[in-house]
Amino acid sequence: MKYNHNKLLVKDLNNGKEKAYEYLVDTYGDRMYAYALTLVKNPPLAKDIVQNVFLNTWKFRKKLSSEYEIKNFLFKSVHNEFITQYQKDKSQMVLQYKYIETLDQIIEETDESSIIKMIKIVYNEIEKLPPKCKEVFYLSKKEGLTNNEISLHLGISVKTVEAQITKAFQILRVKLGEQFESIFILVFGKPLLS
Repeated sequence: MKYNHNKLLVKDLNNGKEKAYEYLVDTYGDRMYAYALTLVKNPPLAKDIVQNVFLNTWKFRKKLSSEYEIKNFLFKSVHNEFITQYQKDKSQMVLQYKYIETLDQIIEETDESSIIKMIKIVYNEIEKLPPKCKEVFYLSKKEGLTNNEISLHLGISVKTVEAQITKAFQILRVKLGEQFESIFILVFGKPLLS
């Protein structure tokens, strides 16, 4: 189906008609990708940006207004998603710098056998976590899955995933205390007490 009028297209999107969504992807996908590519100069990231925009457009389709041109909305959304990704990358770089700084400090201040002992203690405490809590914790920290991915993988809600991770951190905080903060960063790349 071809949409000649913006209002009809937005109305069909509001009503959840998949043909309207397909039309959106087919008509604007390549142009949005080209635009994203001018912003990031990274094909996989440009593709991710466009996919995120389309996913969010579908997710929030009921809020779309026929007063605004859908094309303008899509390209503005690509720009906004680029800004979001840029800020995420920037904060990621700060975290990586702190991580490297902490690793240097651990290596300078601690002998190898002590580090190995502390790592064993961390893993022993993780093994003592309740089964579901331990599974979610490992998927998050060891496998690097997002909360959404864990939710889909285990068939539980994102809220449950968040609750299990919080519970794991609370238990480990009590069991390990502050002296194991550095080792925790070494093992998982994330502070225990955050």
